[in-house]
Amino acid sequence: MNQVNIILEEIKGVLSKADPTVINQVSDQLLSEKRIFVIGEGRSGFMAKSFAMRLMHLGLHVYVVGETITPAIKTGDVLVAVSGSGTTKSVVHTAKKAKEIQCPVVAITTNVSSELAEHATLIAHVPAATKFRGENEAASIQPLGSLFDQCVHILCDAVCLNIAKKQSEDNGSAFLRHSNLE
Repeated sequence: MNQVNIILEEIKGVLSKADPTVINQVSDQLLSEKRIFVIGEGRSGFMAKSFAMRLMHLGLHVYVVGETITPAIKTGDVLVAVSGSGTTKSVVHTAKKAKEIQCPVVAITTNVSSELAEHATLIAHVPAATKFRGENEAASIQPLGSLFDQCVHILCDAVCLNIAKKQSEDNGSAFLRHSNLE
């Protein structure tokens, strides 16, 4: 089996164990709030930013925590926090702060018992391998958190597809929001 097939089999194995109802739950949560804020560090941060861009293309008001133009989060907003381990300090701190402001927190993590999960209103459990290779994580031939990152990307794309359907968005309407400055 070549490497591409191995990676695809690992992704399929993880996502087949994820709760299929979580896609609709996350979609509904995001659609029920005024604005969406996303956070993650490192490669999880790249997945969070990718998700933010897709949500923007669908017409939602979304911000990336830490960017210079990101406004204050307020009651009525929602935070999406991505951390494989659920222990990333800045992500946990931000989730705790959002919860104190009474904002729902959607945690995307492998660890449903983590500190991040404790602050979450909704947990999107992605039972993939992280860089820590915890006891309850899926096996992976890939280094570090590659499997988690790949699965988060696909899970978030499924959420976006679900939102697009609910909002009657398609490629044409999303394309109108795509950057035209390049």
